[in-house]
Amino acid sequence: MEDTSQAIHPDHSGPVIVQEAWLTSGKFVKLEQDESLYICRAEHANFAIVFLSDDCFRIQLFKGDKPDLSTTTAIVKEGYRPTKVQMEENAEEIIFRTASIILRMDKDSFTWTVLNHSGQVVARQSLISWNPRSATTAVYDMPAESHFYGLGEKASFLDKRGEHYTNWNTDVYAPHLPEIEALYQSVPFLIHMHSGLSYGIFVDNPGRTDFDMRSHQIAYTIGSATGNYDLYFIYGPDMKEVVARYTTITGKISLPPKWAIGYHQSRYSYETQEEVLQLARTFREKQIPVDVIYLDIHYMDEYRVFTFDPVRFPDPKGMIKELQEMGIRIVPIVDPGVKKDPKYKQYIEGVQNGYFSKKLEGEIFFGDVWPGASAFPDFTDDQTAEWWGEQHRFYTDLGIRGIWNDMNEPAVFNESKTMDLDVVHRNNGKPKTHEELHNLYGMLMSKATFEGMRKLSNDERPFVLTRAGYSGIQRYAAVWTGDNRSFWEHMAMAMPMVLNMGLSGIAFAGPDIGGFAHHTSDQLLVRWTQMGVFFPYTRNHSAIGTMRQEPWSFGEDAEKIIRKYIGLRYRWMPHMYNLFHETSKIGLPVMRPLLLEYQDDPNVTNLSDQFLLGSNVLIAPIYRPDTDHRAVYLPAGQWIDYWTGEQHEGGRHILAHAPLDTLPIYVKSGSFITEGPLKQYADEQLADLITFHLYGASSDRSFSADYTLYEDDGVTFAFERGQFSELAVKALGNEEGLTISYSYHKKGYQANRGSLQFALHNTEFEVSSIVGLDRLTQEDLDNGKLGWTLDEAKGIVLIQVAEPSEGGEITIRKA
Repeated sequence: MEDTSQAIHPDHSGPVIVQEAWLTSGKFVKLEQDESLYICRAEHANFAIVFLSDDCFRIQLFKGDKPDLSTTTAIVKEGYRPTKVQMEENAEEIIFRTASIILRMDKDSFTWTVLNHSGQVVARQSLISWNPRSATTAVYDMPAESHFYGLGEKASFLDKRGEHYTNWNTDVYAPHLPEIEALYQSVPFLIHMHSGLSYGIFVDNPGRTDFDMRSHQIAYTIGSATGNYDLYFIYGPDMKEVVARYTTITGKISLPPKWAIGYHQSRYSYETQEEVLQLARTFREKQIPVDVIYLDIHYMDEYRVFTFDPVRFPDPKGMIKELQEMGIRIVPIVDPGVKKDPKYKQYIEGVQNGYFSKKLEGEIFFGDVWPGASAFPDFTDDQTAEWWGEQHRFYTDLGIRGIWNDMNEPAVFNESKTMDLDVVHRNNGKPKTHEELHNLYGMLMSKATFEGMRKLSNDERPFVLTRAGYSGIQRYAAVWTGDNRSFWEHMAMAMPMVLNMGLSGIAFAGPDIGGFAHHTSDQLLVRWTQMGVFFPYTRNHSAIGTMRQEPWSFGEDAEKIIRKYIGLRYRWMPHMYNLFHETSKIGLPVMRPLLLEYQDDPNVTNLSDQFLLGSNVLIAPIYRPDTDHRAVYLPAGQWIDYWTGEQHEGGRHILAHAPLDTLPIYVKSGSFITEGPLKQYADEQLADLITFHLYGASSDRSFSADYTLYEDDGVTFAFERGQFSELAVKALGNEEGLTISYSYHKKGYQANRGSLQFALHNTEFEVSSIVGLDRLTQEDLDNGKLGWTLDEAKGIVLIQVAEPSEGGEITIRKA
């Protein structure tokens, strides 16, 4: 080294300490307006402001002359509608007014404050600064009564106050402990609740971002390592409104096929064709419902995607046909890594057409994953995405309609665990580095997969499951929470994790039931299955070398309980499907924290170990071994024990008795729940008999309960062409008793049934007669006769009427 110029390299002179200068915008210069775009120019930077509604605005920090108001894939065009607002300017401030909020921007400091029309401060950004490398940090007020939610897939409890999180999609096989700051999904969307109101902040930056609610007592910070500081502010004041408006901007779930919300069975791996077939036969022999069996990486030929191993799976077409005859579907895993192999079709096409991710200098990026050295498609380019989608013809030609995307952070077996940050993605003509776009990679893979599968699936709805994603992933895929472990603590942690995912727009989500790594036990599998069948996504999955955890793995006693609860999932399928349809329309999650319905109740701000299914069913899992009692918090109202019919006054804690075969479930009085027949798979051709269960009916004139049952074929996109039905049911109390009316608001789909059933639970009055219907025996009703009966032991009145062509009414008279 002494003989070359390297000897005088400045780094050899010892460290040079230079204080990094963080810049701020400086003084206000001028305000410009172009239609609905407002630009506040300052000495060192500028702010672009666009209002998207009375409750939502976008504010972007930018340097230079013009802002770049293009968006990432997270934003849907339908949700982005710039609008003009009232604006005024004085010597100190620029003030924007809408029907809901007032935005005040201080000219001296560029502090901005949002107020409601009562003058209450909703939010305040007190400082925004950046360093010479364009890392940006903004500071926001954090009142003493602040609570934080959202941020997608994060560990720890429901309320994120006191936590710090990084958004950087990361393959984390190590145990998911509360201090883990980055997992597989990145959703830079935070809900802040304080002083009886809520607002959301979404930072649309797919690079590394940080949310710090820990380091300062009176403020929280949001930082980005690179790229634009591009913020969407969403006002509530109710949290429901924040979530609904966020999903208007980033999209709602695509209504999945009904089979996708059934029970799924997986393992790493079912390694041979015969093992898969025997697994399916065992489910059917034991009459345990199942819709899906997964194929992990061992089904592939040397881990090449779009192949089957010719020895392990010699006849995939025959296997899939036999499974279809049993009503079971296959969902194979597909990773992004394409094996470097000059004899491999996808690799050849990817190289020849420039579909793979490259360095600026032109060489393909290779990373080691399951197949060894592999290339990675550049999904930021539409041509690549379309090519990738077309490759799924390999699966759709076999009758496969579901795909499992894994390793798509992207995960790489190297020190950084991912793609080199200096890879340059084409980004449809706007090149950016992987460092800037990292968190989009998994979402864009699933988008390409979903769109390709939809195009190839003959009008059938595809199902895509993904490990990695970004805001908006809900439009294309369900999400599972990755490589958890068979720990009771992980079972407990699944609740707040999936609840916050639901508040972040990801409504179709769930963990691996039983835990993926480590060894489950009979109790853990039973208790986790009880909980898991009420999660939106329901899959049992376990790792190679661990205890088997199929439903029958721990003997007849455990199997009996597991069968019961998987069966309950299928009996509740009409209600579950209704909730999925509601989510696809308004964006509120299927599985909800009590906070979402009871925002003003201080007892639920960090309630992490129970949840609501929809708005009126409360689930309180047992998540500790050898436990047969637990405290359950019931919010305001009357709550009815689903199993015993016992009624409880809300607004307090109760002690629930829950032996191993019992999951505490409570239904709110005044609610309808629909159940159907027990099927072995979602599309089984049984009569679509529906029972409307009404809880806590009263003859009081103030009593009212309603429900709209949504139905379609559950398989195709025909519902988008109007082929669906909506049967509206309403119960009203009156002096004589109760009236239940029912009619079709829309009847574009004909269900396979000749009658409807209504079951009255915990009715406040004794039923003496039902106008126009005879009192019959249960056997008469089972044989299809129309009338009513009373189960005196359970106190349930069961009514059977003809399936309406248009509508009908039931008049129930009290004794």
